[in-house]
Amino acid sequence: MSESLFAESDLETISREGLTVEEVSFQLKILHSEPIPLKLDRPCSIGDGIVAIPDSDRKTLISIHNQAAEKGKMSKFVPASGAASRMFRSWFNYYETKGFNDTEDAGILRNEIIRFAFYDDLSNVISHDDRNILSILRENTSEILEYILTPKGLNYAHLPKALLKFHAYPDHNRTSLEEHLVEATLYVQDKNRICRIHITTSEEHRPDVEDYIFNIKEYYETRYNVKFKISLSTQFPSTNTIAVDMQGKPFRDEAGRLVFRPGGHGALLKNLSIIEEDIIFVTNIDNIVPDRLKPETVLHKKILGGYLVKLREEMFYYLRFLKENEPDEKQLSEIAAFCHERLCVVLPSDFEESPNTVKKDFVFNILNRPLRVCGMVRNEGEPGGGPFWVEGKMGEQSLQIVEKVQIDAKSEKQKAVWKSSTYFNPVDLVCSIKDYRGDKFDLEKYVDNDTCIVSDKSYNGKPLKVLELPGLWNGSMARWNTIFVEVPPITFNPVKTVEDLLRDEHR
Repeated sequence: MSESLFAESDLETISREGLTVEEVSFQLKILHSEPIPLKLDRPCSIGDGIVAIPDSDRKTLISIHNQAAEKGKMSKFVPASGAASRMFRSWFNYYETKGFNDTEDAGILRNEIIRFAFYDDLSNVISHDDRNILSILRENTSEILEYILTPKGLNYAHLPKALLKFHAYPDHNRTSLEEHLVEATLYVQDKNRICRIHITTSEEHRPDVEDYIFNIKEYYETRYNVKFKISLSTQFPSTNTIAVDMQGKPFRDEAGRLVFRPGGHGALLKNLSIIEEDIIFVTNIDNIVPDRLKPETVLHKKILGGYLVKLREEMFYYLRFLKENEPDEKQLSEIAAFCHERLCVVLPSDFEESPNTVKKDFVFNILNRPLRVCGMVRNEGEPGGGPFWVEGKMGEQSLQIVEKVQIDAKSEKQKAVWKSSTYFNPVDLVCSIKDYRGDKFDLEKYVDNDTCIVSDKSYNGKPLKVLELPGLWNGSMARWNTIFVEVPPITFNPVKTVEDLLRDEHR
C-alpha cells in the first residue's frame, strides 16, 4: 500500500501521530486480513506449566525479595488509563432513561449507599445545594444518580478509576490510587525508605491525577515515613492505530481527517520500557484491597518477587558462563535441563543431536530474554484470560496468557480446551526487563505481532473497526521467559462494577 492512498494532509496527520506511512499501511493490511487465532494445546495446571510454591520455601523467597527491594531495584507499575465509565454503565443507563426508582438496583442503593466509601463526599456535595441525601433517596432515587455521575456532583462517570473512593476508614477514605501508594510502602520500599511507582493515565485525566498526587503525597509520606518517587506517563501517540469503516476504508471524521484510536493496553509496553528499575510489579488500578487484607496480598507479592530474583540469578550465572566459556556436552545438558525444568522451555526434537555450538546458541538465546513471573488463581468464574500451552507456527510450544477472543471461535476442539482451564490470570506480574549486563532489553523484539485484535467500535454514532495492539501481558510478552505461579484467590479483588465495592473484600 503506497502513499497514493493518502492525501498530503493525511501524511501530516500520520506524522503528527508519530507514525510512518509504512506503519499505517501495515496496520491497514492487518485490518483487512483475517486474525490469526492462537492454537491452544492444553491448559496449564500444577506441575504442567504452573508452579506451586511449597510453604517451606516462603521464608527464603521473602528474604530474597526484601534484599532486592532494599537495594532500590524494585518499582510498581499501575496501568490506570481507563475511565470509570464502565463501572457505572448500568447506573448511567438508568440516569439517561429516568427509570431507576422502582428497580431492584435502586433498592440496593437506598439500603447500601452508606457503605460506599464515596458516601461522605456525596453527602457533602448535596448539602452544598441545601439538600439532604436521605430525603433525596426517599423521594426520588433517580436524582441521586445525577449527583454521583455528573459534574453537578462527584462526576464519577467521567473520572479515572484512580480517583474514585474505594475504601472507608475511620479517619480518611481512600481512592484506589491512595491504596496503591500504601501497598507500595509494603513491598517496593528501599533501604532509604524510597518507594518507586509509575502510573499510566490518559492525557485527559493527567492534570487531575497530578493534582491529586500533589495534594495527598505529603500526607502518606508522613504517615508511613517514606518518600514516594512517583512518575506518570500517558500512552505514546505512536502507539495509536488507524480506524477503518465497515468497508475497510480509512475512517475519517466530519472534517475529512483520518481517525486514530488508542491501541489498547498493549500500547503500554512502551510505558513499561521507560522505567529505570529492573524489577517491576504490574497490578491493575482496580485490583486493590483495604488494609486488613493487605498482609496476605503483600505476602504473595513478595513470594513472586523472590522467586523471580532467585530464578534470574541462576539465569545470569549461566549466561555469564556461556559468554566466557566453551561448554562441553555435560555442561550444555545441565543448562538445557535448567531451561526445560525451570523455564518450561520445550527443547527442539533434534537438540541432542545438534553440534555444541548450535546448542550453546540456542540455550543462550533462551536465557537472554525478559523474564516475568505471573500469579495465577483458581478460576471461580471471573471473565478474562488464563494460562495455556500454545502451539506456534512451527509446532513449538510455549506458555502464554490467552484471552478468549484470541482463539478460534469456530473450533469446538479449541473451545473445549478453553473451557477445561482451571486457572485464571488476575494480572499479578513481576517483570525483569534488564539483561545479565544490566542493559535494558528492547521489549519490542519480544512481541508476537500476529496477536493483534480487530474490534468493533463507534465514532460519533458511526461504526468502525479498530486495531488493538498485542495485549500487554498477552502478545506483547509472548516471547518473554514466562513462569506461572499459583496464588490464592484472596489476591484477586477487582472492581469492575460499582456494586463490586459492596463485596466483603472491599469493606
